[in-house]
Amino acid sequence: MEATWIVLPVVAALALAVGFLIHKASSDRRIGGAEREARRIVETAERDAQTRLKSSELESREAALKARAALEDETRKREREIQSIEQRILTKEEELARKLDQLERRLAEYTDKDKGLATRERAAGEAERRLATALDEQRRKLETIASLTAEEAKRQLLGQMEEEARREAQLVGMRLEEEARETAREKAKEVLATTIQRLAPDYTVETAVSVVDLPSDDMKGRIIGREGRNIRALELHTGVDLIVDDTPEAVLISAYDPYRREIARLALQRLIADGRIHPARIEEVVTKVKQEMDVHLKEEGEKACFEVGVHGLHPELVKLVGRMKYRTSYGQNCLQHSKEVAWLAGMMAAEIKADAKLAKRMGLLHDIGKALTHEQEGSHPELSLQVLTKYNESPQVINAALCGHEDVKAETIEAVLVEAADGISAARPGARRDVLESYIKRLAKLEEIALSYKGVEMCYAIQAGRELRVITKAEIVSDLDAYQLAKDISKRIEAEMQYPGHIKVVVIRETRAVEVAK
Repeated sequence: MEATWIVLPVVAALALAVGFLIHKASSDRRIGGAEREARRIVETAERDAQTRLKSSELESREAALKARAALEDETRKREREIQSIEQRILTKEEELARKLDQLERRLAEYTDKDKGLATRERAAGEAERRLATALDEQRRKLETIASLTAEEAKRQLLGQMEEEARREAQLVGMRLEEEARETAREKAKEVLATTIQRLAPDYTVETAVSVVDLPSDDMKGRIIGREGRNIRALELHTGVDLIVDDTPEAVLISAYDPYRREIARLALQRLIADGRIHPARIEEVVTKVKQEMDVHLKEEGEKACFEVGVHGLHPELVKLVGRMKYRTSYGQNCLQHSKEVAWLAGMMAAEIKADAKLAKRMGLLHDIGKALTHEQEGSHPELSLQVLTKYNESPQVINAALCGHEDVKAETIEAVLVEAADGISAARPGARRDVLESYIKRLAKLEEIALSYKGVEMCYAIQAGRELRVITKAEIVSDLDAYQLAKDISKRIEAEMQYPGHIKVVVIRETRAVEVAK
């Protein structure tokens, strides 16, 4: 029993020891597991921190790149603006230099004219003194011979001389003109009929509006832009008016300058096709189209020269010829008109055995100054004279360009043919468009000129102003006077009016003898 009591404590102690050891081993395992879990959590946290650090670095780099790209875009935009401003300044400087050169040339011309006028005034004064001396001597002789006063003798002598000179001049003029008509009328009709029949091109009158088709009506809003900035930018850079109205899927471009209208049309078509429509893109596209148009003008000029058969022109003249495609006169395309004048003049020259090549060259270049009338000051004959002289064209070609303007007479038969071909082309029905107001004013002016002469009873402008019929009083106007009246009216019309083609003046003198049989 005692042994049992002794063993029990020992067993209990052993059990406690074993339980302690088991508890300690379990605790050690849990602590080891906790430590491993802690290390895993720490490693995971470190990896997350590194990942986030790398992500932050990438985001900061991306933001820096975006800021740098925005700065570079802004810098390029500013550089383009500066280049544009510099280009405009250079253009203005060149224009001012040209105007200064023109003013200097005109000043020199005026100085030479003043000197010439002074010389003429001195010569006229000397001639007047000699004439006064001769008149005094004549008056004394007449008074001695006729026993008349100077005033009476003067009136008689001048009246007789004036009457005789008028009748002789009328008779000589009638005879010469009749002879010239007999020999030249048939040949001229034959040449003109043959020439016109060989050349009968179609005509379409130029308008001041171009239409650009849109893929949909939604494109109109993009063209207008926010608060209208896109449409304002396009109008600013092209110089046209853009009309966006209720017309379905279409935009109208309005401008009297066909060159600007064509640039605006091409630029708008490219912007619509590209889809990017904003002020900077508009400026870029318009600039590119203008550069391409310079090349296009040269190609059109070369094409026109090839069609007409004119070779050896200066490259700048070729470009000006192409530029006439985008110029109009009374609604008639200047390039088409110049080509037709060249063809007509060449055909007529060939018919009468003149220089056909020279006539074609004259016809193609006779209105070359119209290609510059929108950019430079002065009338188109003055500009034609300047540009043809600058590029060393012959005096015959320059004279043909000035014929019919500022009282310049034709010096060669080819120049006369060019002037006739110009009238034929301009007078062709439908070739030109007259404004109604100017048309009515021209008719009223024709009738006013005719009614201003003594003996005219009535007059009518017929055939759209191409013929003026004048009815005279038979008791005041004789047959010879009627012939002279037609000449006077036609010369006054040539001096005071501007009109396409020719105006025929017909003076009618009618005598009626009426008696009643009872």
